Amino acid sequence: MAGGQLEREDKVSLELTEEILQSMEVGMAFRDYNGRISSMDFHKTSSYLVTASDDESIRLYDVSTATCLKTINSKKYGVDLVCFTSHPTTVIYSSKNGWDESLRLLSLHDNKYLRYFKGHHDRVVSLSLCSRKDCFISGSLDRTVLLWDQRAEKCQGLLRVQGRPAAAYDDQGVAFAIAFGGYVRMFDARKYEKGPFDIFSLGGDISEANVVKFSNDGKLMLLTTSNGHIHVLDSFRGTLLSTYNVKPGSSNSTLEASFSPDGMFVISGSGDGSVYAWSVRSGKEVASWMSTEAEPPVIEWAPGSLMFVTGSSELSFWVPDLSKLAAYVGRK
Repeated sequence: MAGGQLEREDKVSLELTEEILQSMEVGMAFRDYNGRISSMDFHKTSSYLVTASDDESIRLYDVSTATCLKTINSKKYGVDLVCFTSHPTTVIYSSKNGWDESLRLLSLHDNKYLRYFKGHHDRVVSLSLCSRKDCFISGSLDRTVLLWDQRAEKCQGLLRVQGRPAAAYDDQGVAFAIAFGGYVRMFDARKYEKGPFDIFSLGGDISEANVVKFSNDGKLMLLTTSNGHIHVLDSFRGTLLSTYNVKPGSSNSTLEASFSPDGMFVISGSGDGSVYAWSVRSGKEVASWMSTEAEPPVIEWAPGSLMFVTGSSELSFWVPDLSKLAAYVGRK
């Protein structure tokens, strides 16, 4: 894969700029899926990527060698959202069938269920793990957000919401955000039962929240909504810094976006299958890539790397085209 050599070079000579972003193209693609990719996650400290697909498979990839290490089928329960735990071959995933035990802790190493998490009574639409502790948070169409410890079957906390919730921990695990109904509510992870310590407005956008995420440094937050808006907020003051607009997806699709590792750019899917990139500093669109797909792809930026990945009916790794950057690299 083109990214192997590139990753060694970027540590030395390349930082992410608009020019590099504009040069990015698909360097590698896996087209052996029999359904749309519904979720994916990079492990924070290894080179692993995990995907979940509508073909009821969970797949583990080693990004450094561009190989699929393992495919595990979840035919009985189906699979929807997937996240790594701190261990690079252990994941938590949500099922599509049967809500009573809709969350499962799975060892990819030996394909064994380590724990079932019981509490939700409808589809889980949001899943976020705390990177510093063995806890995670899930939001469901049953209008609850549950807080969990990976070591216990039953939830450690329950918050009721009035709508479809999007929830996420910040990188430090100190706070978490829950978005619904045109607002983002901020909670102290240690005192969540006292209610939100702050509430941020989305400027009148009351459409369903899809995804909420923090930048790596915790200073920014992004939120996507079902009407095709991507909002970027100051996560301390709640100031709405910019809003980007894309074509909304269908009623059952999720619009996903991701910060670049330095927090300077946002990339997002679109309801017409395209991918867009914006500068957080200027608020302007800096790149776009058209598609023949009809749904927004899931999208994640690889940690600390000049690469992002999109998932639709295939899994695509996007890297800079070095031939377009020859003059730039020479100047460095």
